[in-house]
Amino acid sequence: MRTIALFNQKGGVGKTTTTVNLGAALAAANKRVILIDMDPQANLSFHLGLEPKNITTSTYQVLTLDVPLKKVLIRVDQHLYVAPATTDLAGAEVELVNMEHRETKLKSMVEIDPIRADYCLIDCPPGLGLLSLNALCLCTEVIIPLQAHFLALQGMAKLMETCATVRDNFNPILSISGVLFCQYEATPRLSGEVSNEVKAFLDQARGSDHPWSHAQVFQTQIRRNIKLAEAPSFNQSIFRYAPNSAGAADYAGLAAEIIRMESSG
Repeated sequence: MRTIALFNQKGGVGKTTTTVNLGAALAAANKRVILIDMDPQANLSFHLGLEPKNITTSTYQVLTLDVPLKKVLIRVDQHLYVAPATTDLAGAEVELVNMEHRETKLKSMVEIDPIRADYCLIDCPPGLGLLSLNALCLCTEVIIPLQAHFLALQGMAKLMETCATVRDNFNPILSISGVLFCQYEATPRLSGEVSNEVKAFLDQARGSDHPWSHAQVFQTQIRRNIKLAEAPSFNQSIFRYAPNSAGAADYAGLAAEIIRMESSG
C-alpha cells in the first residue's frame, strides 16, 4: 500500500481538494483507496457528504481511545473509503501531548489491524503540530501542494526540514515524491518563474541524502477551475459533479502520473 500525505503548513493551497479528487480518480482506476481526514476542520469529510451528527467514531477516537483505524472507515463510493474527522479532532492535539509514543499513535492504530488497499491518502492540517506529525510517521511519501507565487516558496524550506527531522527520528522510509502546483494559471509569467525555481531547488538535491532527493515537480498542474470550488457544496468529487471539467481532466492526469511512478520507480 502506498501511503501518501498531502502536506503543507499553509492553508488554502489545495490539500483537501487534492486528497478528495486524487482519491476519487485512483478509485475510478479500480484502485482500492483510503482517505484519512487529519484536519480538525473536517473539510474532507464534509466534501464527501459525511455529516458530523452521523459520525460515531472518527480519527479523534483513533488517536485518543486506541480505536483501530480500520474500525472507523466509511465507504463513500466504489473502491473509496474515508476515515472521517469531526471538530473534536482539535482536542486530540492537546490530549496527545502527555501520551507515550504520541508521534506514532496513528501508525500503531493502522498496524494493529492492517488494512488492505492500494493507496492511502492523508489530508494533513495546516501547521506542523502532532496531527501532521502522526501523518508523516505513517506515510511513506509526501506530496506538497503549492501555489505558484513567491510567498508560497517561503515556507518550503521549513517544510522540507520537518520531513527530514521526521525521517531521521521516526520514519526512516519517508520521502517526498514531488510538488504539485494547484490553482495554476499558465498565462502569468510569475507561475513559470516559481515553477522553475522549485525545479532548480529539487535538482540541487539529486544524489544527496535528503528526503526530497528524488522529488519531482509533477507534470500535471491543477488549473484554477470554478467547478473544483463548487463541488464540495454538493458533497461530490469533481468526477461526479463535473466530469467534463478541466478540474476532472487535471486530477485524472495526476492519478495516471502517480500510477506510472510505480512502474518507473
